[in-house]
Amino acid sequence: MNGKCGITVDDAAEDGLRACRARRSFQRSGYTNPLDQLKWLSMSSRLEQLIRASDEPATTGSLRREIVALGVAEGTTLAVHSSLSSLGFVVGGAVAAVLALEDALGPAGTLAMPTHTGDLSDPGGWENPPVPKAWLEVMRQDFPAFDPALTPTFRMGVIPECFRNQSGTMRSNHPLCSWAARGPSAPSITNGHQLRMAQGEGSPLARLYDLDANVLLLGVDYNNNTCCHLAEYRSRHSAHRASRPSAAFSVDGHSTWVTYDDISWKDDDFLELGYAFERERAAVRVGRIAGARAKLFSLRACVDFAVAWMDRNRT
Repeated sequence: MNGKCGITVDDAAEDGLRACRARRSFQRSGYTNPLDQLKWLSMSSRLEQLIRASDEPATTGSLRREIVALGVAEGTTLAVHSSLSSLGFVVGGAVAAVLALEDALGPAGTLAMPTHTGDLSDPGGWENPPVPKAWLEVMRQDFPAFDPALTPTFRMGVIPECFRNQSGTMRSNHPLCSWAARGPSAPSITNGHQLRMAQGEGSPLARLYDLDANVLLLGVDYNNNTCCHLAEYRSRHSAHRASRPSAAFSVDGHSTWVTYDDISWKDDDFLELGYAFERERAAVRVGRIAGARAKLFSLRACVDFAVAWMDRNRT
């Protein structure tokens, strides 16, 4: 035992063997760029962590069975927020997760996911990280407009990015707050997404509310629960938080910066709000899907609760 770091000789030998195997695997891949090597080794390390953390591999079939066991019913409408890595090792990755969700809902069900693109906002407001002021004019002059078929999601995770690319999936036409949906109710969810008040009454969130959809938090918590933004618009405090965001949007086939009316969203209390909902309403089904903690509940019930909670607790 090494008294300074607590690592045994066997541990060190095993780590060395893993590093050697990773290097040999990279060398066989044919990559020569050092940056590619770093990416390859990072991917190899993440994959190894998933394998070591999983008792067994998750598959489309096992995921579907656990999704159904949690309470997702065939023929319903389901809004999903997800983290693929939380599931552990999944055979087929994001594709398997998407297919499992669709299999659980069946042909009469509708699956929906947020496919937001915050990187299409005005770069003058970027903070993590900011861009040099000298770049701003160049960026604004030649910024590609939002294209529902082409523009990738931004920091939404692998599962929604995979889903929005699936043939037959529809996507709403909003440069910052789009949603994707697939199934019989997809047109009513995605069509007519208004530019102003992006997550309010003219948004897919309001249509999901009208459809009495359920929400599945798959490996994420209430701080990722987008449906609470709809409650912000319905809260009595919304009028005090006016905002004027700008985004790159296509107008008559040309990329144009558009500025529209909205509210300034506040999500730093969503976790507290969500656990209050779970505790007071007892309307949340909690379980596990593969390695992920999962929660299933009514979007409508959550939004109604959130409006009252915000009215009481926000200032």
